[in-house]
Amino acid sequence: MKTKDWFTDWFNTSYYHILYKERNDTEAQVFMKNIVALLSLDKSTHILDLPCGKGRHAVFLNSLGYRVTGADLSENSINLAKKHENDTLHFEVQDMRAVFKNKYDAVFNLFTSFGYFEDDKEDLLILQNIKNGLTKEGVFVFDFLNAAMVKENLVTKEKKVVDGITFNITREISNGFIVKHISFFADTENHSYTERVKYLDLEKMTTYLEKVGFKIEHTFGDYQLNSFNSKHSNRLIIVAK
Repeated sequence: MKTKDWFTDWFNTSYYHILYKERNDTEAQVFMKNIVALLSLDKSTHILDLPCGKGRHAVFLNSLGYRVTGADLSENSINLAKKHENDTLHFEVQDMRAVFKNKYDAVFNLFTSFGYFEDDKEDLLILQNIKNGLTKEGVFVFDFLNAAMVKENLVTKEKKVVDGITFNITREISNGFIVKHISFFADTENHSYTERVKYLDLEKMTTYLEKVGFKIEHTFGDYQLNSFNSKHSNRLIIVAK
């Protein structure tokens, strides 16, 4: 039976990891170094990386000397991430909509891992959980695509061959969502999956954050932490408390 949430199925398949295996680790590491320097995070800081995927950000943050917990809904991703565990790095399966069991000094939501839900209430619930899961001086780092830039430069059709699999990708903006349809033939059958993230610009995200009581401290437009510009920035990065 297909589950209701698109990400439950897609993130748990091996094909998801094949399609995105070329993700730029160097870029991710530059971002992590820049953000922890900006925030002057003490080495005793306990960081939650949510959702953490296979743990690439979490592993790197841990290598910088931080205590890190990585949490993700995908059991497949967490099983892969667990190979990296040590005394100060742990991974667990967790739905962002569930109340946190612990408090953290910082919560990082990275690489466009938000806005999956039809109902705004669910996105607000996640932000409320994050806020409740932070210590008094805790900080929230949010890294999302720049919706305006995506809209302006939308590649509607793309073919990508990875490990001998031809992925046919189409993109559209529909009903307030940026939608990516992925279809391919593998292991003797046709597969199709859809990724959907909400069209969240700075204005909408500010409204969301204020609703749950967050105050925005900084906004950046890329991993080098240059200031945000809706026309030219690749990313929308927000630091809130």
